[in-house]
Amino acid sequence: MGAVVLPCCYTSSLRTAANENPLLIGIAGPSCAGKTELATRLADVLAAPILALDVYYRDLAHLPFEERARSNFDVPEALDADLLARHVAELAQGLEIAVPVYDFSRHLRTTQVRAVRATRYAVIEGLFALHWEAMRDLLGVKIFVSAESGVCLQRRVERDVRERGRTPESVLEQYRTTVEPMARQHILPTAAFADLVLEGTAQIEESVAAALECIRGKL
Repeated sequence: MGAVVLPCCYTSSLRTAANENPLLIGIAGPSCAGKTELATRLADVLAAPILALDVYYRDLAHLPFEERARSNFDVPEALDADLLARHVAELAQGLEIAVPVYDFSRHLRTTQVRAVRATRYAVIEGLFALHWEAMRDLLGVKIFVSAESGVCLQRRVERDVRERGRTPESVLEQYRTTVEPMARQHILPTAAFADLVLEGTAQIEESVAAALECIRGKL
């Protein structure tokens, strides 16, 4: 798809004093609902970095690969919540953070890190972006992206086979046993905390415009 082109009133009204702390925009929702695309488009418009929560999965290097592959990655405890909380707090203060780099094909955290620093804005995107109260308190804008389970499954199979070296069978098994039931338990309820709920199958231009309108209303 092409770039999102918005009226100048959107971008001009989003400018605020340069000495203010960054505004953090949280985007949550079930796996493959459309969070990443929305985050990417918003980041482009706002010239903002994206902090993806799924790179904060705990390092499972101490486990054999077969056991790592059987781990439940769809519960909040699968993430290094302490490191994530510290990084989000530092990002909110305008500090640079060293973000982990995760190898999804081996379920390992690599030795590399990626430097991230907020501009006027930063986008926090992931399943559990609205899960922890302490992190919600740091978010200036909270968005939830929703999509039906069948849509999410189809997108997940395509993504994990293409980008994460998975087989369709393994993706389907994981989705049925952990992804979908854990979404019902841990992720879908967090829509109640959102300032804005968007449909993940809507036109991306419409979703971006709605998100920017929500951001403008929070400034």
